[in-house]
Amino acid sequence: MRRFYAKADALASDDGWTVTLDGKPVRTPARAALDLPNAALAAAVTAEWAAQGDTLKPETMPLTGFAYAAIDRVAPDRAAFAAGLAGFAETELLCYRADGPTALVAAQAAGWDPLLAWARQRFDVDFIVTSGINHTAQPPATLARITAAWAAFDAFRLAALHPVVTICGSAVIGLAVAERHLSATAAFATGQLDELWQAEQWGSDPLAAASLASRRAALDDAVRLLDLLER
Repeated sequence: MRRFYAKADALASDDGWTVTLDGKPVRTPARAALDLPNAALAAAVTAEWAAQGDTLKPETMPLTGFAYAAIDRVAPDRAAFAAGLAGFAETELLCYRADGPTALVAAQAAGWDPLLAWARQRFDVDFIVTSGINHTAQPPATLARITAAWAAFDAFRLAALHPVVTICGSAVIGLAVAERHLSATAAFATGQLDELWQAEQWGSDPLAAASLASRRAALDDAVRLLDLLER
């Protein structure tokens, strides 16, 4: 789509903040009002629109995309969306360990055991750790407490945390990012530990490197949104 506006502005509204293009409020793909929770996020989204050239490039507007997702996808059934992310605890990445080689086993223990210890203390949960790929059911009480933790997030935070959880395959890593226990860098290293370890041993081809870079950028964008929501 070609750029159809000259100026983008952030304006206070009855429901928080919104973005206008030549004085007209932006709407989501579902035609809902683009109501943003604070001035910091509104300014950042406005900057994305203002920075566009002659052709709009959605891939350069991640915060706008997150806002669309929060309003159109998450908010209509926030509880179900939260439950979907909490459900990753049933196959929690941190609980499935390699049988070998010894160096990878040690790397997983060093990277993942402290995070499980944090979750145990923070949420009063106890995950079962296993090796191999066979499914191991987690205690019902653990799943219930993790589900309750996810249910507390609003639509914008859930939209931000969605890529963290899906990229890492971990409900615990998502919670750790949300509570600032992990930075974007640490979350990426933790969630992609196996792939990064393999790349260190055997090298990485260009396609794999590009995929890793794309996932890292998505995590960085997610954490940036979380930071803006706290301002």
